[in-house]
Amino acid sequence: MKGYEEKYLKEVVPHLISKFGYKNIHEVPCIKKVVINTSVKEGAHDPKIFDGVMADLAAITGQKPVLRRARKAIANFKLRAGMPIGCMVTLRRKMMYEFINRLVNIALPRVRDFKGLSPRGFDGHGNYTLGLTEQMIFPEVNYDKVEKIFGMNITFVTTAKTDEEAMELLKGMGLPFRK
Repeated sequence: MKGYEEKYLKEVVPHLISKFGYKNIHEVPCIKKVVINTSVKEGAHDPKIFDGVMADLAAITGQKPVLRRARKAIANFKLRAGMPIGCMVTLRRKMMYEFINRLVNIALPRVRDFKGLSPRGFDGHGNYTLGLTEQMIFPEVNYDKVEKIFGMNITFVTTAKTDEEAMELLKGMGLPFRK
């Protein structure tokens, strides 16, 4: 199977040039990075939960996650500044294309009752965010060692100027959007 970077250069770029009439190849939008972000509310009171969460996220992405801490104290949530509340991974270049490949071809088809991604996840500046409810859809996760089921937000940061350009870019990369 050919790589997604090669697919982008040979299939997606010519399609976008013909559709939007770019004069220069450098005008064609591309995916700059993919950010996977997760938060576990119980982790603020039991930091050992993050060991399993970070291990699962590392297995899914192939990269060590960064622990994120609370910036402000929020009394209603019993949260103090500096408590661990989540973790994130930023993927670029080769790791990013490999992750997109696994997401599109392996993980998303394993989602129960999957009818396609919502086209409402665009932010108005060409970036797209989708939410997953559990990490179990990735085959890299060992079911027996999972202590906590967690969801994650996956953000595709692109150089597209409009949501329409970003939608065509992500469709070309294989993301299955709902009609």
